[in-house]
Amino acid sequence: MAGAAARRCLAGFPAEARELSLAESVPYLESPLSPLEFHREWVCPNRPCIIHNAFDHWPALKKWTLPYLREVMGSKAVSVAVTPNGYADAVYQDRFVMPEERHMPFSSFLDIVEKKVTSPGVFYVQKQCSNLTEEFPELLGDVEPDIPWMSETLGKKPDAVNFWLGESGAVTSLHKDHYENLYCVISGEKHFLLHPPSDRPLIPYEFYLPATYHISENGSFKVVDKEAVDKVPWIPVDPLNPDLKRYPEYAQAKPLHCIVKAGEMLYLPSLWFHHVQQSHGCIAVNYWYDMEYDLKYSYYQLLDSLSEAVKLV
Repeated sequence: MAGAAARRCLAGFPAEARELSLAESVPYLESPLSPLEFHREWVCPNRPCIIHNAFDHWPALKKWTLPYLREVMGSKAVSVAVTPNGYADAVYQDRFVMPEERHMPFSSFLDIVEKKVTSPGVFYVQKQCSNLTEEFPELLGDVEPDIPWMSETLGKKPDAVNFWLGESGAVTSLHKDHYENLYCVISGEKHFLLHPPSDRPLIPYEFYLPATYHISENGSFKVVDKEAVDKVPWIPVDPLNPDLKRYPEYAQAKPLHCIVKAGEMLYLPSLWFHHVQQSHGCIAVNYWYDMEYDLKYSYYQLLDSLSEAVKLV
């Protein structure tokens, strides 16, 4: 009886939260706000927005063409995620499968992106360990090391600055991060599907053995299990083609869709679920600021725990 009441409460929570605090689309700002205003209007209520004219002074907006990147990076070896289907860090055949991490000359990667050569799989520079500063320091002068008004808003510098470039087949599966994320598109466009943290009761998690893609000499991919590691909690539903027979609760979720174009910045608040697609050869830089582990974090941890607990009742 108590379990059924808890399920009803959780089932109604996402709609109530959306009605109280969220718009039906992601709002646009014509320019950045002051740190105080941005904290009050967007960070504190945990709401996303797309910001115009936030980095139009960056040289990267004009300079970062593929020929320019080829000239600057040359034959330097970089880390590239390679998958058979474009899905890295995603559920496949009852495993949580990570991409093959291939070290290759950046010029060879660009040959694939520009379709000068063909190679099995989908290629994506997407290593999220501050790869812009670690692997692409030659490009740092074309952007900023942080977003000054956001650093003042949060009272800290970013934990990581990441560089993204890949093929249109590369897809980021639905997940959330413990970061305040400023995502800056330099060229092309990114397609985001977003769920607020309050949608957690409608979004399934399951536990999967971790594995990695490996490519064989004949060009075929195989999934290789990682040994002696714990299972990974991940979201099994594909929001583009959800299995509603297996995950019927997801039918009640109402994602927000937005397209972030060249010269635009998306503020993606911490703990928001997101699924990402892109145009071919899209170039982007994002800044990850660690979230505050405050009462908001505690509330969402409770929501997460309750969502899991009612599955067991």
